[in-house]
Amino acid sequence: MAWFRRRSGSPTGRQANGADIAHLEQFIQSRRGVEAFIEPRTTVTDTTVILIAFDGEWTRRRMPNPLAVRQFAQRWSVPVYDVQLVGYPQRMRDFNERRKRSA
Repeated sequence: MAWFRRRSGSPTGRQANGADIAHLEQFIQSRRGVEAFIEPRTTVTDTTVILIAFDGEWTRRRMPNPLAVRQFAQRWSVPVYDVQLVGYPQRMRDFNERRKRSA
């Protein structure tokens, strides 16, 4: 069935671009205590990185692969974790809950 074929190697058809990297860099520069968490590629989504600040505020962007996430984190001196091994930090869940209550 033709509508299931993808022309690129990306599950979503879109790879990380300069705007994604610029957004991540801006997030790191404007927040304290940022850590990176690698989310693996699946059949539905590309590899992504979630940056989580000390207060639980977070952002997510596509990355080409886990190695690219590690290199990006090293360049910015940000700790990097594999979300499949350590899970998401409680501060992220607390931030999401606070945001829900305020909406």
